[in-house]
Amino acid sequence: MKHSKIFLLTALIFVSLTSFGQVKALDKLEVLYDQGHYNMVLRKANRLLDQPDYDYSFKPEFYKSLALFQLADKGLWGEFHPKALQEARELFSQVLASPDGIKVFNTHLNHVSQLKRDLVQKALAYKSEGKQAKYDEIQQILFGLFDRIPDLDVPGEIQPPAVDAPEIKETPASTEEREKIVKYAKKYIGVPYKWAGIDANGFDCSGFTSFVMKEFKVALSRRAEDQYNASVKVKQKNAQKGDLVFFNNGSGISHVGIIVSAKGEPLTMVHASSSKGVIVTNIEDSEYWLKRLYAIGTYVKGE
Repeated sequence: MKHSKIFLLTALIFVSLTSFGQVKALDKLEVLYDQGHYNMVLRKANRLLDQPDYDYSFKPEFYKSLALFQLADKGLWGEFHPKALQEARELFSQVLASPDGIKVFNTHLNHVSQLKRDLVQKALAYKSEGKQAKYDEIQQILFGLFDRIPDLDVPGEIQPPAVDAPEIKETPASTEEREKIVKYAKKYIGVPYKWAGIDANGFDCSGFTSFVMKEFKVALSRRAEDQYNASVKVKQKNAQKGDLVFFNNGSGISHVGIIVSAKGEPLTMVHASSSKGVIVTNIEDSEYWLKRLYAIGTYVKGE
């Protein structure tokens, strides 16, 4: 009996020490990330992921993904790891797909918000350097994974462009076309969001708008920013069915939808949402979308 008690006490001490060691090892990831030691975070996270003792926690996946996002454009490291952003996206998505991962995510939301700010800055740098492909990739990541993450700050206030354009005079043909665009777009409500998706199997935001407008003999670029640049600009008060609505996350055009509300009604769009797929959203009821609302453009021709 005495030996049994000693064995039980020893086992409890071992479990306590092991648990403490596990928590300490996981907490070290947070400390190293705070200090900007992203290479060390990556190495330590990889070691922990190789040890079954840490399978209960999503912290290694979480901090590995954050470290990869930070390292992806770091000089020679980035050149030798061209798939770093892709791996970071996949790991980050795995964390978000699990209830236990969501707990880790919510507990460390400050780091996610800081990362979002860093990614916005990267996008701005790529844009100024003329690295269009890199800019597009970061923009897709920001919308696909970080669109609902709180902003710590915005690099400069987002100033919508001044629009000095006369109201487009409608014709029976243009009015009919607008109704048809909205009706056709709404047919795809419920289709899931898909990265770079361009058909009814899954859409991203600009893939959805280009798919819909193609039905009406309008060839749109695949990039939301190009769709904005090529559109005829419309004053917000004159927005109506079939127009496109563009959003800016601080680093450029980040999202596009199709207006389904009539002129004078609360601004409402159908769009490919990263979280819910193709849905209808009242922009004016959403602090998130209203804050990022940038411009209205149209491809519907009136008089």
